[in-house]
Amino acid sequence: MTGYQEIYTDPSYFGQIVINTNVHIGNYGTLAQENESNNVQIKGMICQAFSEVFSRGNDAISLQKYLENANITAITDIDTRALVQHIRKNGAMNAVISSEIHEIDFLKNHLENTPNMAGLELASHVSTQEPYYWGNSESKYKVAVLDFGIKKNILRNFEKNNLFCKVFPAKTTFQEMELWQPNAYFLSNGPGDPAPMQYAIDTAKAILNANKPLFGICLGQQLLALAVGLSTYKLHHGHRGLNHPVKNLETGKCEMTSQNHGFGVSEFDVAKSKHVKTTHINLNDNSIEGLRVMDKPAFSVQYHPEASPGTHDSEYLFKKFVEMMN
Repeated sequence: MTGYQEIYTDPSYFGQIVINTNVHIGNYGTLAQENESNNVQIKGMICQAFSEVFSRGNDAISLQKYLENANITAITDIDTRALVQHIRKNGAMNAVISSEIHEIDFLKNHLENTPNMAGLELASHVSTQEPYYWGNSESKYKVAVLDFGIKKNILRNFEKNNLFCKVFPAKTTFQEMELWQPNAYFLSNGPGDPAPMQYAIDTAKAILNANKPLFGICLGQQLLALAVGLSTYKLHHGHRGLNHPVKNLETGKCEMTSQNHGFGVSEFDVAKSKHVKTTHINLNDNSIEGLRVMDKPAFSVQYHPEASPGTHDSEYLFKKFVEMMN
């Protein structure tokens, strides 16, 4: 029931239609401070029961008004559970919502001309155009953040762990970031296929070659994997939403996680690699959820430890990043 606004403003969902499987959506309206980016990133929303009546006070606005302001089309009274079962069986697919044109053949033709996610480079479309700072400039350590579609709650977690960040556009080179003399680097989450992002793969290689501490989340994990010679692939229907069980293979503990990714790292490539170790696995399908580069100060996770509004099981990873700098 909660967290829909954070999903709609997560740049990793850029250009996608989101299906909400909780029955009621909109019950508590929206608040500006709960945005994960400066814009609504989704292209459409599907739900079963849409609520224009909301429970919060003067600072909140209805979800109806919020989506109208962002020019986002939504559709309600849909059997979302049946739709999700269809996608789980047939795989993630393109879709169209129309409130103006009802001619099926026209809409099918429109759909056929829509590009598939595989091979689509989207990170540069949602990245910041200019560098900016986040946190306390008096902090002990400085982190250069490559923005491929970063969520604000990642930056809030860095700030909470006393890190001062400079957020750079996606195509910034390692040499340009080094001028700021950061203590460590971060590869953010973001939308699209990682394979065409050669510019980011080259930057990740340069960071590794310099033996700088490196942390990646979601798309950041996929880019780190590509930088060390592993391959990525498109998942059948992706991992979305809350309560995905992940096991930390280094501690033996499990954590409930928030996830949003349509691509993964090849399990076969990691099994053959002498330089990369799997640190976390998904207990639903045994896919890779975490990696560590054995001979470099570099690690990553596929899920979202900064999950907002929750769960908070994985926030220890931010402390691990600080320990690496120590």
